[in-house]
Amino acid sequence: MVTKQFTGSPDEADLRRADSLAREIFSDVANKWALLIIEALGEGTLRFGELRDEVEGISHKMLTQNLRMLERNGLVERTVHPVVPPRVEYTLTEPGQALRVTIDGLCAWTHHHLGHIEASRHRFDD
Repeated sequence: MVTKQFTGSPDEADLRRADSLAREIFSDVANKWALLIIEALGEGTLRFGELRDEVEGISHKMLTQNLRMLERNGLVERTVHPVVPPRVEYTLTEPGQALRVTIDGLCAWTHHHLGHIEASRHRFDD
C-alpha cells in the first residue's frame, strides 16, 4: 500500500482511512517491539547492545528494523561517533519523549489491570 502525501491539518488525519499517514504511523509505533524500545530509551541514551539487553527476547534483526522505523518517523535519533570501532547511540527525540508519556500510561494500565486480565483469561480458557 502506498501512503498518500498528507496535506491537511493534524485534525484531519483520519486513522480509519487505509491510506492515512496517521494510520501508518499508528501501525508503526503500536507494535510490541517499538513500544518496548521507546520505553527502554526513555531512561536515556543507549548503544545497540545495551538496548538489545534491555528489550529481552528481541532479535538483532527486529531491533535493527524497529530502530530504523522509529528513526524514519522522527522518534529516535541515531548518533554515530567517529571512533574505531564505530560507536552508535540511540536516544529519543522530543516527539519520542512525548510518545513515551503515553506508553508509560499504557504500562501503568497493564500493571493495574493485570490480575483482572489474568483471571479473565483463565475463565475463558477453561
